[in-house]
Amino acid sequence: MHGFLTLRTLDGTTLADGDLLQTANGNRVTSRLVFHFKDGSLQEETAVFSQNRQLRLLSDHLVQKGPAFPHPVDMTIDALAGQVTVHYTDDNGQPKTDEEHLNLPIDVANGMVLTVLKNVQAGAPPKNVAFVAATPKPRLVKLEISAVGEDSFVTDRTARKATHYVLKVDIGGVAGLIAPLVGKQPPDSHVWILGGDAPAFVKSEQPLYNGGPVVRIELSSPVWPKRDK
Repeated sequence: MHGFLTLRTLDGTTLADGDLLQTANGNRVTSRLVFHFKDGSLQEETAVFSQNRQLRLLSDHLVQKGPAFPHPVDMTIDALAGQVTVHYTDDNGQPKTDEEHLNLPIDVANGMVLTVLKNVQAGAPPKNVAFVAATPKPRLVKLEISAVGEDSFVTDRTARKATHYVLKVDIGGVAGLIAPLVGKQPPDSHVWILGGDAPAFVKSEQPLYNGGPVVRIELSSPVWPKRDK
């Protein structure tokens, strides 16, 4: 699969062009999501997961760098070993590295949230999935998932409906209790999935990093140059 994506602000300003590529080898799938920003910034995430009776993350590598990201990050997850390594830049511009061993559950979904939502029963997603957030110190959180109905859209003149999912970050523990009070609770993410025999991603609205603005990711259609008559 190769999909073309566009990253925009909520008011419609284009920030980046993107590609989503997935290849399968046996029961192993490699999913790569890349955004090239107009200002030269880059976000690239490569997730490798197995697909048997359930989806299971094997590894994930996230890179965010350039002016669009106040704190550049390079995070690698070895899901089977529970090893997470984050290279980042602190407030003083100094490079730092944080290595953590986390007890990662089998439902950790870094780099494959969209794949998970395309493979659930429409309107009946799992209550939550695990997620490793780079804050920049790696932290295991839960993404609480709920289906809030269907929203209508059109492709050319064909009317369609997509299931609207809301993902809420559950930080957990004492930190989770005080996060809303100090303004550090991340905003909810929204994802729209077209159902049917071959479910498809339609749109999402989410922050790309901790403390970042909510942006919109949508499918993009190729534009061909006009031919001279």
